Amino acid sequence: MKQTISFITLGVADLERSRRFYRALGWTESSSSQAEVAFFQVGCIAFALFGREALAEDANVSSEGSGFAGFTVAHNVASESDVESTLSEAVAAGGRLVRPGEKAPWGGFRGYFADPDGFVWEVCYNPFFPLDTQGFVQLPT
Repeated sequence: MKQTISFITLGVADLERSRRFYRALGWTESSSSQAEVAFFQVGCIAFALFGREALAEDANVSSEGSGFAGFTVAHNVASESDVESTLSEAVAAGGRLVRPGEKAPWGGFRGYFADPDGFVWEVCYNPFFPLDTQGFVQLPT
């Protein structure tokens, strides 16, 4: 399998509420979006919002479950102050602060927020993984 991720799709309880949340963060919805799915271009990855029940049906799995989903989505930024401002922006847009910005044991600075469906996002400044001119993380080879 080629080492790539093309889409990240979140199954959400209320698609319109989630659309409003991500738009409030300044994200631009793609013209390819439809009533039942919202698409956003996020760098080289496509991000999608789909109804939780419909996504579970599409994958042929149960939609039951709550609590920690077993993964986080990360948004890396260029500085510690950018972590703080991004967390504030997410809360102002309707997100919930999960962990305030603070020094991480490994030498960076990070905090967490949850979107309206409880999906947990890390906002991180990592001095060891610099951002390129387009804001994408550059891992060492």
